[in-house]
Amino acid sequence: MTTNTAVEGLRLRAQGPLLVATLEAPGGNQMTAAMCDALVAVLRDPPEEAHVLLLEARGEAFCLGRERSAATPEALPAEVARLVEVNSALAGTRLVTVARVQGDAAGFGAGLAALADVSVAVETASFWFPEIGLGLAPTLVLAWLGRMVGRREAFWLTATGEHFSAARAAQLGLLNEVVADLPALDRAVERRIELLLGQPARVHSEIRAMLRSATALSPDQANELAADRLVIGSLRLSR
Repeated sequence: MTTNTAVEGLRLRAQGPLLVATLEAPGGNQMTAAMCDALVAVLRDPPEEAHVLLLEARGEAFCLGRERSAATPEALPAEVARLVEVNSALAGTRLVTVARVQGDAAGFGAGLAALADVSVAVETASFWFPEIGLGLAPTLVLAWLGRMVGRREAFWLTATGEHFSAARAAQLGLLNEVVADLPALDRAVERRIELLLGQPARVHSEIRAMLRSATALSPDQANELAADRLVIGSLRLSR
């Protein structure tokens, strides 16, 4: 079964266990409020049979950040809350998320690539956090970037706005794989999705939940939680 829905700038296609979210907005696929809401909706309440969500883009850029539409101080909290909700939905969804990064990713767009469970990029893609040029500390990025790349790298990347390569992004742990060109990107993404779809969606959901929980716990607490969940999983298998 194949279904299609769309908002301006974001097209969603469901085909059995695979969902495809395609960014196709002018001006570098910057995320608008409507695009954020549509992405959150499918992450929070995906079709019952869905297992993997592929986030891809059309055009030269993957995503050059987000649209800054709040024109008054009163409108800013709602705009920021919407961005937080996207990050929260990416973390909390039961879906496995895969990012196909065919071009540059900046700011919020770099976050979309980094926060996906699996992310593959072409070697020509560049990444950067441009908020310093606006006189802003990218606090939503800093909420997760330090845990992913370490405090020193997180400081440098956000304090300078320096562009860095896909190879460097992979070295830092922001990507799984870097490939030479678009045909290689398609092959790599297809291979990874095929491998994921060949495994139980329930177990993938448990893996994601354990990884999310463990980052907020002490080593002893994480071990205790891991032991409890392993017992539950093993009991389920023995039935």
